[in-house]
Amino acid sequence: MARPPTPEAAAPAEPTAHAGDEAASTPRPPAAPPSHVYPIGSRLNAAGRLEVGGCDVVELAREFGTPAYVYAEEHIRARARAYRDAFALRSDRFDVLYASKAFPHPAANRILSAEGLSCDVASGGELYMALRGGFVPERIYLHGNNKSEAELAYAAEQGVGHIVVDSFDELERLERIAPGQAILLRVTPGIEPATHAYISTGQEDSKFGFGLDELPRAIERCGRIELRGLHAHIGSQVFDLESYAKLAEVLTAMGDFPLLNLGGGLAIAYTSDQQPPSVDDYVETLLAGAPDGVTVLCEPGRSLVGNAGVTLYTVGTVKEIPGVRTYVAVDGGMSDNPRPMLYGARYEAEVADRFGGERLCTVAGKHCESGDILVSDILLDDPRPGDVLVMPATGAYGHAMASNYNALPRPPIVFCRDGDARLVTRRETYEDLALRDLV
Repeated sequence: MARPPTPEAAAPAEPTAHAGDEAASTPRPPAAPPSHVYPIGSRLNAAGRLEVGGCDVVELAREFGTPAYVYAEEHIRARARAYRDAFALRSDRFDVLYASKAFPHPAANRILSAEGLSCDVASGGELYMALRGGFVPERIYLHGNNKSEAELAYAAEQGVGHIVVDSFDELERLERIAPGQAILLRVTPGIEPATHAYISTGQEDSKFGFGLDELPRAIERCGRIELRGLHAHIGSQVFDLESYAKLAEVLTAMGDFPLLNLGGGLAIAYTSDQQPPSVDDYVETLLAGAPDGVTVLCEPGRSLVGNAGVTLYTVGTVKEIPGVRTYVAVDGGMSDNPRPMLYGARYEAEVADRFGGERLCTVAGKHCESGDILVSDILLDDPRPGDVLVMPATGAYGHAMASNYNALPRPPIVFCRDGDARLVTRRETYEDLALRDLV
């Protein structure tokens, strides 16, 4: 059988001079520094190119190809320390759990476990990745609204510290599979924050948790397992801290427990006009609403890794429809970032070596879907084929939700620190697409 060609990652073309430009080798002065949307420490160098973790992203694109996920390690560390420091200034009864569904990768898990965080997993697979990444099982919390018996047995075998129980069916399974297991009961608190309906989880009509009226019966039902506390999550990408104050009030009224897990969901900036609350203010709100003597847990995910990552693409075509729109098509799209299609998520983008611009464009992916649009109506600096395009704030739920739609191999993951870049996940090949096939 003929060997399939290896998919060649796009390598950006060398920049070319435009008519009326100075020599192509003349450095272009930076138009503006990256905003708070980009990883901590990002900058535009003397050539006007974006640097992430001290690495020139145009050079990264040449070395690793595109699309590529690029992370600044120090951003992840800094955010973890911001959470721990904010709690430690106010209390010695707390724990910060990395909501690993945002980016369930051993490289991130190793960093966050080393920074003293615990871990929140939502499946047996995420549990495996957390253990592989260095989290000790005693500091892992297993979530999920429909955990299988196999997942519960795996968690018990591995010695997972806490399981967050979501239903009466699960209580029955867990008492049978793992008597004596420490648990939290997940509560649906009836709080609906201002966020997208698909990432709102605290409203009464939710697939998650016990309703407030069912909770007393669930508490009584815990006979052969150890009830340690309550858990609730109101949603993701939440800007309004008042929702968390209400949550603490609701859970506190449900009884006295040693652990109170107030979930995660703190918003990040996806675009320059967004100003999410600070970690300090968020932690202050959580602790202010909790009673004395209770250990408060929270579960940041997106706010640890979201702004740590950018995605690099190469422009393939620029299609101008006079009087309608200019489409800038890149070599990725909905398979490496489905959030714009799923949630209408908004992003920004820039030509990596020409920040700023005045040409109104729409960044389109290469998939066979009209809805494969990454960014609508963004100003770019005269994009042309071969340019490297950078999209910030893609560190959460990009790689985690990536697919092989249109049989596109998934991108590599590159971690950058102090000017050094290391490949932590290689790019998939065409052969990888068929590894599990038995035909």
